[in-house]
Amino acid sequence: MKFIVAVIKPFKLDEVREALSALGVAGMTVTEVKGFGRQKGQTEIYRGAEYSTNMLPKVKIEIAASDALAPRIVETIQQTASTEAIGDGKVFVLDLAAATRIRTGETGDTAL
Repeated sequence: MKFIVAVIKPFKLDEVREALSALGVAGMTVTEVKGFGRQKGQTEIYRGAEYSTNMLPKVKIEIAASDALAPRIVETIQQTASTEAIGDGKVFVLDLAAATRIRTGETGDTAL
């Protein structure tokens, strides 16, 4: 099993969610986060004054997936979330040692 963590631009969330649903992803966790990468923030104007923000709003998506489905999930996120501009985000894939469905006690791939 794999644990996939993707950090993307917030306005791409609905498009990514729909593409993953079409792929057969049964569930995900979404969290609003802030962060920065190579772009080091951005400059904004508020009430005529220019100021710099170093933490940009992002969305973090977490998905537990089978080994077979994980590469297609990563590819779908990469293609759907891309704007071909700096700050599009990252996708991380980690090995998932175990998963248990609390309601039924199912474990492994069947718990997903």
